[in-house]
Amino acid sequence: MKFESSESTQKQNSGPRTIRPIGVASLHSIAFSRETLYAIDKNRGFLLRINPKTDNTTVINPYQTDEFIDVTGISIWKDTLWLTWENKIYFCLNAIGNLSEGRLQWQHFFTLPYAADGIAVWESTVYVTCQKLGKIIVFDKNTKQQITGFYAPGIGFENITVQDEELWLCDREEQTVYCLERGTGKVKFSVLTPFESPTGLAFYRNLTTGERQLYVAYSGDELYIRDDPNSEKQYELSKRDRTFIHPLYFYYNEQEKYAVSNGFLIEMSYVEELEPLDEVFLEDVEWRIALPSETHRQKVREISPIGMPFTEEIQDGQKVAVFRFQPLRQSERRIFGWKALLEVRAIKYQIQPFNVENIPQIPPGFKEKYLVDNDNLAMDKEIVIRAAKDAGSREKNVLRQLLNIRNYVYDQLSYGVTAKIDTPDIVLERGIGSCGEYVGLLLALARLNGIACRTVGRYKCPAFADRKGVPLEP
Repeated sequence: MKFESSESTQKQNSGPRTIRPIGVASLHSIAFSRETLYAIDKNRGFLLRINPKTDNTTVINPYQTDEFIDVTGISIWKDTLWLTWENKIYFCLNAIGNLSEGRLQWQHFFTLPYAADGIAVWESTVYVTCQKLGKIIVFDKNTKQQITGFYAPGIGFENITVQDEELWLCDREEQTVYCLERGTGKVKFSVLTPFESPTGLAFYRNLTTGERQLYVAYSGDELYIRDDPNSEKQYELSKRDRTFIHPLYFYYNEQEKYAVSNGFLIEMSYVEELEPLDEVFLEDVEWRIALPSETHRQKVREISPIGMPFTEEIQDGQKVAVFRFQPLRQSERRIFGWKALLEVRAIKYQIQPFNVENIPQIPPGFKEKYLVDNDNLAMDKEIVIRAAKDAGSREKNVLRQLLNIRNYVYDQLSYGVTAKIDTPDIVLERGIGSCGEYVGLLLALARLNGIACRTVGRYKCPAFADRKGVPLEP
């Protein structure tokens, strides 16, 4: 298997760093001019100049911060600063390099019917995102006229930047970065961001090597335990601003139609405890535990035994660890399992309905495994059968079928944590489902529509993606 990770992992460890601007509450757009990073804090109205190597942060509009409150997008072309504020687009001539000389003079460029979110400028073309319109609006910089418009690929607040013949967008709600063709607006690929709430993005060009690195800004809040020694309750749960700028690494495999992004090196363990309930002597016991798989998004660096040795075998194409007890004695107690060092990455498959028009028939044996009710899916219940017909029976393309089933489940259920996982018929009647109940209903409806499927995973990602050396706990 070819896994494009070694070079990117080395680059990720030794290359660009996380930038944490000082005194910033809510970054909403970033832009590079040569090796200097500029950003906007929309809550405080700070227009910032940031040193990417030291985090040194300078407010470069100290006398105009009120004017810059609620600015959500900035872009720099040569010495001109472009920005979006409410539903208006402005530019400031000769702004970069002269920011300390006096006040920035805003000049009106265009007014949209709805709020303008992000902005990017490339030569004589201006690109503006508008969530309300669901579009990227394209203007001629010289005539101030709209040239064309593209459909925005995401559903949330989006910021934008330009890199040669590509448009790059980040969607805050979908936690996704999209790469589009600049001339047509067609999506080339998309990748997941390692953190939630991306609010801005920009490319940095190393003037020495010529290499380019994509940075993404994140803005939100985080829960923390506040220590107040003067309070009767010394420790209390509170929130604080969390904003930073992080390099986004990605690899796009056009032929196999997937893209992976920032990786984590995870050490994880799977351990069983053997405790006899009755005094039973068994001559020969074999205990099998599945081992992590090698996939596009996961690479196994090493695996070692815990408690006692095991042998590796292949079962249904997957590696399993086989522990043997010869014999298993009446009072025997043990812990045993494996520890693995894994490289894991976010993955997005770039599959369109036309890619699956002529898929092969289901292989022999798959129907018995992946089209039957073998996991309490209530596939024989009338309410589930009726839901399967309503959700996917009118579509023949398997991807469109799955999208229809997903949308049907989202329409029928609202999210809620339940005491236990109920079967899909009960979940449909209740109209509320937990994570596992959503999955169960999706499985049932897909299988009833002839789509072979199963659950995967159940490994948890790190709770704090920017912290190293934190033990994973059940």
